[in-house]
Formats: sequence, C-alpha cells, structure tokens
Amino acid sequence: MAPGRGGSRSGGGARSGSAAQAGDRSRSGGGAAQAGGGSRSGDAAQAGGGGDTGRDVAVARFVERFAAVLVEAGVPRMPARVFAALLVAESGRLSAAELAGQLRASPAAVSGGVRYLTGVGMVTREGEPGSRRHLYLVPDDVWNQVVSSRDRLMTRWAAVLREGVELLGADTEAGARMADSVQYFEFVSAELPRVQARWLEYRAARDGGAASRS
Repeated sequence: MAPGRGGSRSGGGARSGSAAQAGDRSRSGGGAAQAGGGSRSGDAAQAGGGGDTGRDVAVARFVERFAAVLVEAGVPRMPARVFAALLVAESGRLSAAELAGQLRASPAAVSGGVRYLTGVGMVTREGEPGSRRHLYLVPDDVWNQVVSSRDRLMTRWAAVLREGVELLGADTEAGARMADSVQYFEFVSAELPRVQARWLEYRAARDGGAASRS
C-alpha cells in the first residue's frame, strides 16, 4: 500500500509539474504575444506618422500637392509649403515652431520661407498676446495682393518693352510684337482695378447675405 500511495504522490507531483510548465509556457506565450502586439502597434503608429489620423495624412498630402502647384507658378518650394500649411490651418495662424513640426523642416528653412512670403505680401506676422513668439497667417485678401503684385510686374514689363519698341522701330516685325505686348499689359492693368472692385462688392454682398440668413 505504501508504495502505491507514494507512486500516487509521485504521479500527482508529475502532474503538478506538467501543469506548472504548461502555465509557464502559456504565460510566456502570452507575454510574447503581448510583446508582438506591442511591436505591431508601434510599427503601425510609425507607419501612420506617429499616430496621425487618416484625415491628417490626407491634409499633409494636400499641402504638398498645392505647394507643388505654387512651385510650378514660380514660388520657391519651402515658401510654397509654408503658405499651403498656413492656408489649411484651422486657426489660420501658426508659429515658426509649429510650421517646422508640421512640415518636418528645419527652423532655418521655415524662417527663410516666411521671410520670402512676408516680402511678397502672401503672409503677415503678428505677435501673440502674453508671449514673445510670433504667429504667421495668410491675409484675407491674399489673392488680391498677389494679383496686385503681378500688376506691378506687368507695369515694369510694359515699360521695358516700350524701350524695345523705340529701339527696333514700331514698323518692324519684332517692334510690332513688342508693341502688341505693351498694349496687352496696359489693357489688363487698366481693367484690373475694376475687376478687383467688383470682387470686393461681390464678397461683401455674399457675406452680408450669409449673415442675414444665420
């Protein structure tokens, strides 16, 4: 009887040991699964831009796409990216540090971008109350400013082309082409103030109508 009882205890010990080993393997496997899950989650976060939402990614792509259009129009790349980022900002204004973080650019690159944009009137700078930092924003009439700057450019082009007409002679083919260009620029420059005034009237009526409906 004694050997039988001892054998039973030995068998129980074996079963207990097997159960313990199985538990260890289960816990080990669970830990590995958790570690693997954590690793996959981290990879997913990194792939998504550090936790960016789908909308954030779409907005970032839009910024780069619109910046590319501006580059095609002659705006340098970094100023174009800064302008696009400010244009989509919900608050309408961002600091240099916020721009650098959003565009993943160096502070020096952002500084050069805003300096260019403020120089051509596409961005303005304002102080933040209670802080020493500055915020950058796109003016409400930014496209009016852009068109006006183009108008000044056309005026300079026309002045230089007039010199070409005088030099070559209006009765030559080259002089006639230049004279036609001068007349085009003069016509557009003369019409532009009226177009801009009509736009301002249209916007005022639109905004007034929207305010009365609300």
